[in-house]
Amino acid sequence: MKIRRRPINPAVRVADMSFKTSLQQDEPDNILEEIVWYKEHEVDQLREKMPLFQLKGRVQAAPAPLDFLGRLKAQPTTPSVIAEVKKASPSKGVFREDFDPVAIAQSYAANNAACLSVLTDSKFFQGSFENLALIRKAVDLPLLCKDFVLYPYQIYLARSYGADAVLLIAAVLSDADLQYFLKIVKVLGMTALVEVHDAPELERVLTLQGVELVGINNRDLTTFHTTLDTTCDLLAKYGDSSGSLQSNRLQHITIVSESGMHQPADLKRVSEAGATAVLVGESLIRQPDPGAAITALVG
Repeated sequence: MKIRRRPINPAVRVADMSFKTSLQQDEPDNILEEIVWYKEHEVDQLREKMPLFQLKGRVQAAPAPLDFLGRLKAQPTTPSVIAEVKKASPSKGVFREDFDPVAIAQSYAANNAACLSVLTDSKFFQGSFENLALIRKAVDLPLLCKDFVLYPYQIYLARSYGADAVLLIAAVLSDADLQYFLKIVKVLGMTALVEVHDAPELERVLTLQGVELVGINNRDLTTFHTTLDTTCDLLAKYGDSSGSLQSNRLQHITIVSESGMHQPADLKRVSEAGATAVLVGESLIRQPDPGAAITALVG
């Protein structure tokens, strides 16, 4: 999956006709590209309100991060559950009208969630960093800041609001950026969940140093089609039995299967494929008691 960054070429107008050149990037090709382009401008605005040096000061004053990866590995059940606090999505709209992020997080924590994922994107997912801060005060589980990270600034921002882990999406980041961001995450004592969607992205990620946690997203973020085959096929190709260099590298990485889990059989399937953990949001949020839904899902 190839996602372009900020548009650079304006439309070419000749007389009364307007046509697109092969290099033109004035319209996003899909929803993920639209999100990324908007995020570029959003980060510019955030920097104006609080420069990076001020943000680093807040980070230095914050309590030490919790061990997100360690908590996933320590759970007695397999796969362990990263429960997501998520109000809406661009493709399906609002999941829950009576959305109370703190109450949902507390319900998850009371029902054996290993870690929590908190959506902080406001425009497309109706999340916020304020929700992240409120949840940090209310529960003692490790928290993943679920956003579209394009710049180091966003990693510091997540840490300043109490995040213990951040999501790094391979589809929107170059290898150089991923490697640099992994170093920043390590210096801050956080965990990076590096997300892939297909074989080329996984192969790229497996060449990087410091990757310990990989998320395989079963949802294609360009079409929003979801299938557990994504996790199963990738782990079948690059798992222990393949004998490849990538297979050897993957043995030392914890795998999270993301999206598309609705029943115990789904968890069983990705667990047998090799996933240590699952990230689940929509199927929990839609239930009257999201925490109790974890118990039902784990079976």
